[in-house]
Amino acid sequence: MTAKLRMFTAGESHGKALVGILEGFPANVPVRKDEIDRQLARRQRGYGRGGRMQIEQDEAQVLAGIRFGKTLGSPLALVIWNRDWPNWQEKMDPWEQHPNIEPLTAPRPGHADYPGWFKYRHRDLRNVLERASARETAARVALGAICRQLLQQFGVGVASHVIEIGGVRASHLPAELSDPRRCTPPVLNELNLRADQSPVRCLDPEAEERMKAAIDRAREEEDTLGGQFEVIAAGMPPGLGSHVHWERRLDARIAHAFMSIPAVKAVEIGLGTELAHVPGSQAHDEILLEAGRIVRATNRAGGLEGGMTNGLPIVVRATMKPLPTLMRPLRTVDLLRREERVAFTERGDVCAVPAASIVGEAMLAFVLADAFCEAFGNDSLEQMRINYEAYCVQMGL
Repeated sequence: MTAKLRMFTAGESHGKALVGILEGFPANVPVRKDEIDRQLARRQRGYGRGGRMQIEQDEAQVLAGIRFGKTLGSPLALVIWNRDWPNWQEKMDPWEQHPNIEPLTAPRPGHADYPGWFKYRHRDLRNVLERASARETAARVALGAICRQLLQQFGVGVASHVIEIGGVRASHLPAELSDPRRCTPPVLNELNLRADQSPVRCLDPEAEERMKAAIDRAREEEDTLGGQFEVIAAGMPPGLGSHVHWERRLDARIAHAFMSIPAVKAVEIGLGTELAHVPGSQAHDEILLEAGRIVRATNRAGGLEGGMTNGLPIVVRATMKPLPTLMRPLRTVDLLRREERVAFTERGDVCAVPAASIVGEAMLAFVLADAFCEAFGNDSLEQMRINYEAYCVQMGL
């Protein structure tokens, strides 16, 4: 299947800038720049972030595709300038190799360094790590902010929160999250604002304090922590996606998008891995009539059945590994000299799970916007709205 929407990014972590391109986006969609920059600022926050976030103050500049605050239907291009670039001009010079710059040849375990060395025949690991860095996700968040503004035109809301960091798990979460009838876009917006007020984006105040303490301990021990975050989208109509071919299944497309986020090693939808421990009678969502309306009392499937939306909130959880850039580095081997040594250190975060949840929001918004374009057309917002409203009338939604 050829996606209606395509997202491209370019740029290195310490290069001059990041560039993002969104192709196939409908014309005449109102876009607010302050909302793009707000999403970029959300990505930069979080307890456990490193010194880089004190340097960068991300702001997106439009290069193409928007005029007078509305999209044109042509490719949309953004640039985010890296403020740290002046400190890295010699190391990242596009044209001249400076003699005082030593190549990196000892890969960090858990990073893209080692396989990238072989994949691209490099002899300097910086050629790998600069692009593999999670800094690239800033461009995704900017493009995702545009996608979520399209979704808002149809009453779809996207939010996230952190469930676990370093073995500390939230246990007292708002009841609205588990009740599909109460988990509405306005409620999600309120919960997102609450999560943003937490330095770890956790909705359980008691767990928040223990998460911060775990991050403090890891920092003292020069270690890193991973965790798990959840992203939810409410307001999606049923029937988007498809069951007829493997690559058209919306749950597969969502999993693909989330697995592309750096350091994410597992993705769950709905009850996810819990389904391995319960019988079928406790695994599925009964279909009921309530005052003449079809309702579900539970949302164990996470809003997706047979690769398609079923009208309930879409619930996705992603597990992020501890970051592989350690201040107390692990053992490795110099790939040129074939000598054992410890890996090099690079400025990094102790924990980036809160930031990853914002990237997860962006990726879910992108996939759902693509599903909207696939179902209702992507030439213009007007075309999409006509087709969407006709669909809702025909299906009795």
